[in-house]
Amino acid sequence: MNAPAAPHHLAPDIKPRPAPAALLAALKRRFGAQFSEALAVREQHGRDESAFTTVPPPEAVVFAESTQDVRDLVRLCAEHRVPVIPYGVGSSLEGHLLAVQGGISLDLSRMNRVLSVNAEDLTVTVQPGVTRTQLNNEIKSTGLFFPIDPGADASLGGMAATRASGTNAVRYGTMRENVLALEVVTAQGEAIRTGTRARKSSAGYDLTRLFVGSEGTLGVITEITLRIYPLPEAVSAAVCSFPSIADAVNTVISTIQLGVPIARVELIDTHSVRAVNRHSKLSLREAPMLLMEFHGSPAGVKEQAETVQQLASDNHGADFEWADTPEERTRLWTARHNAFFAALQSRPGCRCITTDTCVPISRLADALLASVEEADASAIPYFLVGHVGDGNFHVGYLIDPADEDERARAEALNHRVVARALELGGTCTGEHGVGLHKQGFLLDEAGAGAVTMMRGIKQALDPDNILNPGKVFTQG
Repeated sequence: MNAPAAPHHLAPDIKPRPAPAALLAALKRRFGAQFSEALAVREQHGRDESAFTTVPPPEAVVFAESTQDVRDLVRLCAEHRVPVIPYGVGSSLEGHLLAVQGGISLDLSRMNRVLSVNAEDLTVTVQPGVTRTQLNNEIKSTGLFFPIDPGADASLGGMAATRASGTNAVRYGTMRENVLALEVVTAQGEAIRTGTRARKSSAGYDLTRLFVGSEGTLGVITEITLRIYPLPEAVSAAVCSFPSIADAVNTVISTIQLGVPIARVELIDTHSVRAVNRHSKLSLREAPMLLMEFHGSPAGVKEQAETVQQLASDNHGADFEWADTPEERTRLWTARHNAFFAALQSRPGCRCITTDTCVPISRLADALLASVEEADASAIPYFLVGHVGDGNFHVGYLIDPADEDERARAEALNHRVVARALELGGTCTGEHGVGLHKQGFLLDEAGAGAVTMMRGIKQALDPDNILNPGKVFTQG
């Protein structure tokens, strides 16, 4: 397997392109109070939730409030060939927003308006700074909702840029399936539109899919048109404990292979349950656990739940407990979404190196159980969570950031997890993206020819390499 372009256990390759004073002066004139060189603001925009801790902050931050702001910023930076790094809410786990080549951080959080809701067509158009929680709060009176739920209250622009998914993907798909159209500012400062509100099209190249998942390296997303869905008539959630991870995984595999239209099915291991109990003041049984949710008609939900309950029983599941009220369900899923931060709190001062593999559902047990065995043998504290209904799981290794030996051992574990996933027909990243951390793995997965084609697309659309340079692959 190839060594990553940015070494896994070292800081990323820093290649600063200093912003000339003339550019900084022009940005200050154009943006006024929307422009900041304050160290605290720069440092906030120069870190994320990844394990990288030694990258210098951007040279300045611009808070865009309109597409025209984005166009003007990109044009000014293009004149001086200075990088532009889009920033949403800072929840990246793979170093997407780090200024590895210097430049200007483009904060899109003030572009946070829901522009239109077309309830009859089940579509909505938003600015990139709108978060998934904000969107659902604004459209709940229509009886509709947006299902993509990566856990963190991420911005929809960031979710589109990384092709995010999350807990509901097993039923509703990922951002790839749910983005219909975009407005994007190119590296030349031009605003273009891709796609329409129609559910399908055969017109030309599918530029929408090109930008979804491009991690800010091909353009800056300034508007997004999304699919939305009717709120289900009935919703029921349940938790079920198992004596082993194998029993829990086998229950999931049987559920999916039977075609049960389960909306969510999440695996959390004993370490995660223990951390969640302490963080969220719960009393869940500290054993491998599935968190499940069923959507549909009352009769349909009942049938789904009975089928899965029988499958769980066949695999030694116990303590099947229901959460039928919205308050109970919210508490349960909030605890699941807080698992990452609960785990971090279990080892104060640590950083987390997180795997993000996804495999065909039939190979999930092979991939997951071998990864757990290796993690147990390593003596490195870890936790495991997974969107196991679609074969996606995460092992989080909790490392002391000052201990280079521990970091290297955790990265070696990560390397083996990814190698195994690729051997089983899977991917190195199911939802977090490549960023800095998985560049060598992308080459292993896609092959040199495909990566060369990706580089060619980047060169054609961004010849001066100013849009989030150093991410996905190195280029200049």
